[in-house]
Amino acid sequence: MNDEKLMKRCIEIGKSVLGMTYPNPNVGSLLFCDGKIISEGFTSKAGGNHSEINTIINVKDQSLYKKSTLFVTLEPCCHYGKTPPCTNEIVRRGIKNVVVGCEDPNPIVKSNGIKYLKNNGVNVRFGILEDECKNLHKRLFVYFEKNRPYIILKWAESTDGYITPKIKKNKRPYWISNELSRQISHKWRSQEHAVMIGHNTQKHDTPILNTRNWNNIDNRKFIIGNKQIGLNGFEKIETKGKTLDAIDVCKYLYEKKIQSVIVEGGRFTLRKFLDEDIWDEARVFKTDAKIIDGIHAPKLKTKYYKKTKIGTDTLYFFNNY
Repeated sequence: MNDEKLMKRCIEIGKSVLGMTYPNPNVGSLLFCDGKIISEGFTSKAGGNHSEINTIINVKDQSLYKKSTLFVTLEPCCHYGKTPPCTNEIVRRGIKNVVVGCEDPNPIVKSNGIKYLKNNGVNVRFGILEDECKNLHKRLFVYFEKNRPYIILKWAESTDGYITPKIKKNKRPYWISNELSRQISHKWRSQEHAVMIGHNTQKHDTPILNTRNWNNIDNRKFIIGNKQIGLNGFEKIETKGKTLDAIDVCKYLYEKKIQSVIVEGGRFTLRKFLDEDIWDEARVFKTDAKIIDGIHAPKLKTKYYKKTKIGTDTLYFFNNY
């Protein structure tokens, strides 16, 4: 089995725990010995073991360490946080070969983890499926390189281009996407560090924004606005008067150490992020529903790179990363 196939497996492992490891990255790793994988691991919840440690301690026969190669999607950490450095444990266990997908963008780790391993007699191969590993850890890269969270914009729009009617019967969301599309939205919420809406969406829809139709892993929730509104589990981001500055919102979230956020409305909030060109992905459900008299959906200048049918809905993906 070659390096690329083994790293691809590590990426699959990392993807499986997206959203479950914040503020730590969703790293995947494995140990390869005598032609087979002898252990796999991923990062635990905050405060628990990192991926490499979980992979190492799964091996019962410790004599295998010296013959094994550790594959990991992200450079092993070399500093003390809530847990000791992974690099120290790799060296202590006698693992002599490490294959790293991509460098850690965190300044306290960047290249230092690899240097520590090399300086302690470990043979390090770097850059195996580097682009794919960076894509797995894109939230971490945006957070440290752009000093803001990874921004995902999401909405559903009717076939005539509206996101909601101008007049509704109640203060609840007006569903235009189908049940499967809504379940997918719950999955996405569970994968990001936070979800965010504007205060008008809270006022008119009083959304719950949880993951009840997926796995009940609820990360943090934010409301943007300067009005006194019922928070219902949301954290409030104050704006300057009646203005909304996406850069200031991102700065606030960055200071709160939020690595990714999915913005679910409303139109004014979504449009501000688009107008200021502060976004990395957009995910848009286009439905066969008609509204006729409603609030127009935001307009994207970027062409979608992928679309897929979700029952009667069509899901479009846009990339600005």
